[in-house]
Amino acid sequence: MKKIAMTVSFAFLLLTLGACVGNGSWNWKTSSDLEGFPLNHQQVIKHLRTANEAAKEAMKSDHPPFGAVLVAPDGETVLMKQGNVSLMDHAETVIARQAFVKYDPDYLWKCTLVTNVEPCAMCAGNIYWANIGNVVYGVEEITAKKLTGADKRNPTMNLPCRTVFTAGQKPIRVVGPVPELEDELLAPHRAYWK
Repeated sequence: MKKIAMTVSFAFLLLTLGACVGNGSWNWKTSSDLEGFPLNHQQVIKHLRTANEAAKEAMKSDHPPFGAVLVAPDGETVLMKQGNVSLMDHAETVIARQAFVKYDPDYLWKCTLVTNVEPCAMCAGNIYWANIGNVVYGVEEITAKKLTGADKRNPTMNLPCRTVFTAGQKPIRVVGPVPELEDELLAPHRAYWK
């Protein structure tokens, strides 16, 4: 019995470490860790598409095509929708700061921030400090970096949001990437970063 318990504990440790220091990939549909996650598969897809619409709107104003939405604990209600504004005002950062002013921290802990591309280190920090307890992203930041290159409008760091969150004291849950939407979510980036 001890051997089984140790094997299970070791497997859990490896999975946890893999999520923290790995490449950030996680096939969320096959993970039992999603029990109790506020969004189901259909809601994840729907809200990623809404975030991508916000990204396309930002692109119309000549801003990089990053977009995010803040979803209420019911998994349906979109509380906020935002596209990138500037180099310092990323979609996720703007939402996190506005939500922190507008909503109670206990309420935000039950909300989910959904973004078309993985939050950068700055955005992850803002999400953490705003007390938003759940994050969904469609495409890994390093995948988007292949399109943005060394463009000064998006000086990407190789620092996955899971690493930022794990460095803190709150167990923020992260779902992403969502490979089935990668092409759709990257389409605006392919057009913008030419």
